[in-house]
Amino acid sequence: MRRRPGIGGLQTAAAARDQYRLLGENVAKLRTDLMKEQLATFRSQLEEFARKHKNDIRKNPTFRAQFHEMCAKVGVDPLASNKGFWAELLGIGDFYYELGVQIVEICLATRPHNGGLTNLQELCTLLRQKRKSGCEAVSEDDCLRAIRKLKILGSSFEVISVGKRKLVRSVPTELNRDHNEILELAQAQRYVTVDEVERRLSWTSGGATDALDTLLDEGLAMIDDGHEDGKRRYWFPCVSSISFSGGARGFLIHKNFTCTQNIRCGR
Repeated sequence: MRRRPGIGGLQTAAAARDQYRLLGENVAKLRTDLMKEQLATFRSQLEEFARKHKNDIRKNPTFRAQFHEMCAKVGVDPLASNKGFWAELLGIGDFYYELGVQIVEICLATRPHNGGLTNLQELCTLLRQKRKSGCEAVSEDDCLRAIRKLKILGSSFEVISVGKRKLVRSVPTELNRDHNEILELAQAQRYVTVDEVERRLSWTSGGATDALDTLLDEGLAMIDDGHEDGKRRYWFPCVSSISFSGGARGFLIHKNFTCTQNIRCGR
C-alpha cells in the first residue's frame, strides 16, 4: 500500500507552486514592460514619421490609408478628436469631419432616387465631383472612415455588403437575407422580375412578390410596367450608376436607368 505524503511533503509542494507562480508573474511583468517600452518607442517614431510626411498624408489617399494602418497597430486613432497632437499636426480630423458632412448631403440629395441605399463607388465619385479641385484627393478608404465616424453621432449611416458591392445605408431600414439576395441578383442588369426571382432563387411566386413589394415600399425599388411582354420590372437605383450635375443638389439617374414609361417609385 502506497504511503500518502506527509505534512512536510505537502508544504514543500505548496512552496514550489508559489515559487513557480511568482516566477511566472515576474516573466509576464517583464514581457509587459518590454511591450510598453516598444510601443512607446514606436509611437514616438510614428509621430516623427507624421511630421516628416505630413503633406503626403494629407494629399495622397493611398499614403494616408497606409498611415492609418500603421496607427491602428499601436492603438493610435488620429480621428479620435479634433483636438490634440494629431489634429494640430495633420488636421485630418477636420478633413474627415468635412467628408462626413458632404457624404450626408449627397445621401440626402440622392435619397428620392435610391431610397437611402447608395452604391459606395458612386458615392465616392459624387463626392470627388462635389469637392473643389484644390481639395485633397479622396479614396474609398477615406469614405469608409468618414462613414464610421458618423455612427458616433447615433446616425443610421453604415456600409453593408451585397454580393461584390458595398452599399451605404442612410436610412434605418433593416434588410434581411431575402432582400440582400434580390439586390445581388439585380446587379447583373439593374432590375429583376418576379419570374426571374422565382427561377434564379427557387422561391415561390408569393415569396418573391412580398419581398419585392417590401423593397418598393421602402423606396429602394422602382417599377416599370411599360414593356410589350407585360412583365413588371423592378429597378434598383442603388445598383445603377448615378451622375452628378447642376451643383450640390443636381443629382440625376445615369443612362443605365433607361425606363421612362409607366414608372412608379416606392413611397
